[in-house]
Amino acid sequence: MAFNISSIKTSSNGAWQGDNPLNFAFPLLIVQTTLILVLSRFLAFLLKPLRQPKVIAEIVGGILLGPSAFGRNKGYMLRIFPAWSMPGLETVASIGLLFFLFLVGLELDLNSIRRSGSKAFGIAFCGISLPFICGIGVAFVLRKTVDGADKVGYGQFLVFMGVALSITAFPVLARILAELKLLTTQVGEVAMASAAFNDVAAWILLALAVALAGNDSGQPKSPLISIWVLLSGVAFVIFMLVLIRPAMKWVAHRCSPERDVIDEAYICLTLAGVMVSGFMTDLIGIHAIFGAFIFGLTIPKEGDFAEKLIERIEDFVSGLLLPLYFASSGLKTDVAKIKGGKAWGLLALVISTACAGKIIGTFAVALMFRMGFKESLVLGVLMNTKGLVELIVLNIGKEKKVLNDEIFAILVLMALFTTFITTPTVMAIYKPARGSSALARRKLRDLTNTDESKDQLRILACLHGTGNVPSIINLIESTRSTKKSQLKLFIMHLVELTERSSSIIMVHRARKNGLPFINRIRKGGWQDRVTGAFQAYSQLGQVLVWPSTAISTLSTIHEDICHMAETKRVTMIILPFHKQWRGEGDHQTIDNVGHGWRLVNQRVLKSPPCSVAVLVDRGFDKGAQRVCILFFGGQDDREALELGGRMAEHPAVKVDVVRFVETEEIQRDGLIFRPSASKSTEKNYSFSTASITTEKEKESDDAVVAEFRSKWDGTVEYVEKTGSNVVEQVLGLGQSGEYDLIVVGKGRFPSPTVAKLADRQAEHAELGPVGDLLASSNRHVLSSVLVMQQHNTSQVEEMPVTKVDQNDNDGVAGMGEISKEV
Repeated sequence: MAFNISSIKTSSNGAWQGDNPLNFAFPLLIVQTTLILVLSRFLAFLLKPLRQPKVIAEIVGGILLGPSAFGRNKGYMLRIFPAWSMPGLETVASIGLLFFLFLVGLELDLNSIRRSGSKAFGIAFCGISLPFICGIGVAFVLRKTVDGADKVGYGQFLVFMGVALSITAFPVLARILAELKLLTTQVGEVAMASAAFNDVAAWILLALAVALAGNDSGQPKSPLISIWVLLSGVAFVIFMLVLIRPAMKWVAHRCSPERDVIDEAYICLTLAGVMVSGFMTDLIGIHAIFGAFIFGLTIPKEGDFAEKLIERIEDFVSGLLLPLYFASSGLKTDVAKIKGGKAWGLLALVISTACAGKIIGTFAVALMFRMGFKESLVLGVLMNTKGLVELIVLNIGKEKKVLNDEIFAILVLMALFTTFITTPTVMAIYKPARGSSALARRKLRDLTNTDESKDQLRILACLHGTGNVPSIINLIESTRSTKKSQLKLFIMHLVELTERSSSIIMVHRARKNGLPFINRIRKGGWQDRVTGAFQAYSQLGQVLVWPSTAISTLSTIHEDICHMAETKRVTMIILPFHKQWRGEGDHQTIDNVGHGWRLVNQRVLKSPPCSVAVLVDRGFDKGAQRVCILFFGGQDDREALELGGRMAEHPAVKVDVVRFVETEEIQRDGLIFRPSASKSTEKNYSFSTASITTEKEKESDDAVVAEFRSKWDGTVEYVEKTGSNVVEQVLGLGQSGEYDLIVVGKGRFPSPTVAKLADRQAEHAELGPVGDLLASSNRHVLSSVLVMQQHNTSQVEEMPVTKVDQNDNDGVAGMGEISKEV
């Protein structure tokens, strides 16, 4: 059905009045947007195991929706993506692109680029120059081979082809580096700095290409016009950096954290500034996105203002509008235009030239800067990443009629291919060395049993945000010996790496000073507040604090935690529980950071390089504490008792020890375990499969307790309890409010008393039977809980179990008999 575009109305009167919503602009835009988002998200889910960036899914989704696949059905195209609807879709997408380029400008810190040094600049320069020259060479071949390519002027066509082959997509590269755990390697640092240089150069070249392209006819024009466009562009940049940048610094100062509230007027003024800057560069003759990018550069990176801007716009822009832009690129791509051996040969030529130019150029100059052979090769592959900026260049080239349909399709497929192969290629040829430390003290007991560097405790404390700071500081302070010993505290702020611009910006701002990397202190912002709190605490003496940030996906961030612990020879890792209680009594609320963070804790507990403590925080932020150590027996409980001994050294901490002693009846009541039928570690407690003689374990328990009592007699109150009502006694201690903190062992090698609790329905199985009991949401426990897991090299595997009676011998497997062996 043909439509006169001037007769198209925005909205319909509804189906009941005989209107088809698909014949109206706004309802059709809703359908198109929904279809694009659903398909791109589905493809992103399919590509996630291959660690592919989201832009790949969005472009492929657009190609599938366009004339290459679904669009072969003419009825579908006329109904869902008719020609008259495309200006509306592209206009909405262009608004998203405008604000995305503003976010890219926020991403890039010019001061950081200046500090990157000659190596990054040299690699970026050669990494752009050689592929740019190669792109010009390919342009000559395409002009002579592709029909219609010679109708465009030489200048603009050569520049567009050179830019298309020489670009590195900084946002895509940052995410790939974070995914592959390469951010803190030499390769990652050089790649990030070089990509930042490359990004700035790309926009300068793009502005040049647009100035040369002129109007949409693609026909050559007077060189004088291009010169005026370039001079006006330079004047615009100078105006923005000299006048607007100080003005935005003033605005950012007015919105500093000391003023508590950021005035909405400044946010609106800044967003309007994005639009005005885009209009100005469009008026000059350079694309509107260039103005938005330059305006983003003028925003100060220090303080909360930039972060607040990102929070306001990034989800809407990156999650909704930007996919429309890249999908529209796919809709314009008709793979059918590439037909015949000659066309596919040209595609192979463009891909091989783009890869060879970028990889060889970067590889050669990296070797000149004395980087290793393998590192130089990987750097070349990483710098070959295309994606976001590439698609923007190609769309502008098509819009200006510099690129025809066939060349556009070839270049889109080239961008897809080069980005797609980056991650698997790097994974295949490069794995950064991860050294281990043979000198590490893996558990607290190791420090007590050595004379060398006695009591030098190294702790890695993880936190999700500022809410964890008071309880972590209070816990560390309670373990700080007042003797002439030093405590080294490594603070790791855990940040989930997402597709959000904020996480990529945090990656770019991070600085290496240890592993994974240490924050550069910035005035204002949550990083400064967290760092400031721990730096102030370190002034107490005997504590050295090293704040750091780990930015990774939730599925792999446990690797950063364990690697940090291994590298820094840490004795104990402190993990925050995924739930945190606020308030008192009936007014308590629970903050839950999400199930994903619970899984992170579980992965760390599964294979840690040292002892681990999980802190269940119910307001553990007071100065003086009263601590209770629950001792049932086993390796984990012995580690808890060892920590209690350290706490007893602190004059402001009062420690009580409650030992649960098995009666003869419990010892005679043999229990046999078999693997749980459900195999679920969420609902069933897991015990170690290692065989341990109960008599020897009891001897070890008695020896440790006797040593503890002889050392702290008169200082620590020691109580023994017996009886079968263990649950009531443990809950009674937690509900009494007498203790600020209760320390328990996880119980992977359970005593008979703890083993009797194994058939209970677990709420938080990773805490063990006793820890789970005290951490349950509906038990009205008032005390915070610290669950200890001792490092043990022989503890290879844990298995979910079901408790069975001793007389039930059918199907018993592998777990041993508690009264004799575990």
